[in-house]
Amino acid sequence: MSDINTGYLCLMTRPSEPLFYPKYNSEVFMDLPVHYLPERYQAIAESIKNRLGSVAKHHIVIEPVNVPDLSYATSIPQQGDFNLFSPAHRRAAGQLVADLIAQPDPKTMLSVAAYARDRLNPTMFQYALTIALMHRQDTRTVPIPSFLEMFPTRFVDSSILPQLRQEGFIAEQKERIAVDIPHNFTAAEGEPEQRLAYFREDIGLNLHHWHWHLVYPQEAPLEVVNKDRRGELFYYMHRQVVARYNVERFCHFLPTTTPLKNLREPIPEAYFPKILNSALNRTYPGRATNQVMSHVNRPGDDAVATILELETSLGRIKEAIHSKFALSADGQRIPLDEHTGIDVLGNIVENSILSVNLQHYGNYHSLLHSMIGFIHDPDNLYLESHGVLGDFPTAMRDPVFYRLHAQVDELFDQHKQKLAPYNDSELAFPGVAITNVSVQITSGKSAKNRLLTFWQRSQVDLGAGLDFGPQGNVIATFTHIQHAPFAYQILVYNETNQEKKGTVRIFLAPIDGVDGDQFLLAQQRRYMIELDKFVVKLHPGENRVIRKSDHSSVTVPYDRTFGRVDVSSMQGAERFQFCKCGWPDHMLLPKGSPEGRKFDLFVMVSDYEQDKVETGVLDDGKCNDSHSYCGLQDQMYPDRRAMGFPFDRLPTPNDHMIRDFSSRFSNMNRTVVEVVFTNTVIART
Repeated sequence: MSDINTGYLCLMTRPSEPLFYPKYNSEVFMDLPVHYLPERYQAIAESIKNRLGSVAKHHIVIEPVNVPDLSYATSIPQQGDFNLFSPAHRRAAGQLVADLIAQPDPKTMLSVAAYARDRLNPTMFQYALTIALMHRQDTRTVPIPSFLEMFPTRFVDSSILPQLRQEGFIAEQKERIAVDIPHNFTAAEGEPEQRLAYFREDIGLNLHHWHWHLVYPQEAPLEVVNKDRRGELFYYMHRQVVARYNVERFCHFLPTTTPLKNLREPIPEAYFPKILNSALNRTYPGRATNQVMSHVNRPGDDAVATILELETSLGRIKEAIHSKFALSADGQRIPLDEHTGIDVLGNIVENSILSVNLQHYGNYHSLLHSMIGFIHDPDNLYLESHGVLGDFPTAMRDPVFYRLHAQVDELFDQHKQKLAPYNDSELAFPGVAITNVSVQITSGKSAKNRLLTFWQRSQVDLGAGLDFGPQGNVIATFTHIQHAPFAYQILVYNETNQEKKGTVRIFLAPIDGVDGDQFLLAQQRRYMIELDKFVVKLHPGENRVIRKSDHSSVTVPYDRTFGRVDVSSMQGAERFQFCKCGWPDHMLLPKGSPEGRKFDLFVMVSDYEQDKVETGVLDDGKCNDSHSYCGLQDQMYPDRRAMGFPFDRLPTPNDHMIRDFSSRFSNMNRTVVEVVFTNTVIART
């Protein structure tokens, strides 16, 4: 690995520890110009170099360069909180991304970043540096540690940190044992929402949310933000999150999460996170039951608003949906049509810089996060920071996250309901018939159409995030949901005498809700979980398509989510950081139930000629394994159809049930599968 790549790794290791402090078992020393050091250490720079640099085997010399004026970024206190739901904080981070990307080469950017690192807020710096590394063509092979490695306290119970440090300091590397992270520790079993803690508080799930927003930042240079169908991806990724959460609720005999339609009503859900905000070295504040939003007046956090402002923004967004057009800043009517309407609407609701009219439509989604995030101290009387809902890497832990996004999804669905149902020519694939669909666990003997979930104990290395902590690996063990690997078998008959190309689309949906009544398709479509999407070649006659679950277009494998990135493990390696964006593989399936929860498995083969786009290639052999939620790097989204097709729109009146819909088209098939949960814990091998 080059000195430049190693230097960037040092920038991202132990982010609250000074950069000059030796990294990686004291083997690497960043040799900085004296004026690059924080002012406190400039007077003793020679002593630091003699004492700390002498023990390091490898010195990385940073040459001084002309550093841009970073005063805009120092407005966010170095030891304060950084909040991406704050427009001012987003602007500062976006400008820092722009300044880093503007550097002529990786070496110069490394020097600028080395100067900035110990002067700026650590969370903002790591956020901006990661985006810059991911989006520059000449730095994409730099290995980027996950946010878990940098700031582990935001993901695990802070009570284990003393144990981790003790184990690391006392025991030699080969003698260390793993420290156990408590499973489901935030509430007692008497709290019904606690049944879903394994989902909301899953480390991989929260890493997914953080990493998605790294790939799709709201504010940065236009070439970074303006990705193909970005607004639609915001809609679809969060729609899938809400659908998956509601399906998990059904598995626990809980009703769907209630959208936050009335912002003036008390919020019955309480949440006390019990994790540490590493920026402040204080726990995230909790929220008591039945708290009420009214306003937020915290100028220092760039959060000043009333409920009326939120309601005004919401009203204007609804007006655009019902009129089928949005107003641009110069008064132009932007159609919310079937082709680009959802993309325009997604950027408006999220309030990215791609919004067609920031002033008119406001900052609805982000401001709602902030207002609930500060509900415990809206006027800053008690000097409390935001709750977990006000922070990207922690927001999905809170039950209200799903109520908030259920309400946002209602907005998007109002738009979708105004579109005409798909016609037969859009749905059919003449000459192609799916004759049979089944699914089976790939290890051992098992019945067809029966899938298995269970608990798994896995390990993660948290040593890189323990500032001034022990050197080397410090391992923690955590428990998470997992499924047995499985494979689909799809029999497709090509009735023509020519080879055809199709897109296989696989969805899973609950058959009924907690009341036991079977869903109509108009209801069920909102709970459709996308499991996979891939391209197949169909030769004339019968085709037997086998697809393994770990090849899903939705998920990223365990190692990409949790594997540690450091100098020793990444020698000579090249990794596309974009590929870390994706749903965690261990959460591909819903939990099911001990008795076996039944689901509809829907498979469709659509005509690739209607699906293909010019530069989005599903089978390019590179970073394509989680494109459903994340798209492809530097390419168009690899599917011309609407995300969620064919279930993003209402069905025709004749398609009452999914069996009515699938039976009308030979290129569709449906079968019933069962997901059985076994309450056992299996260690990852």
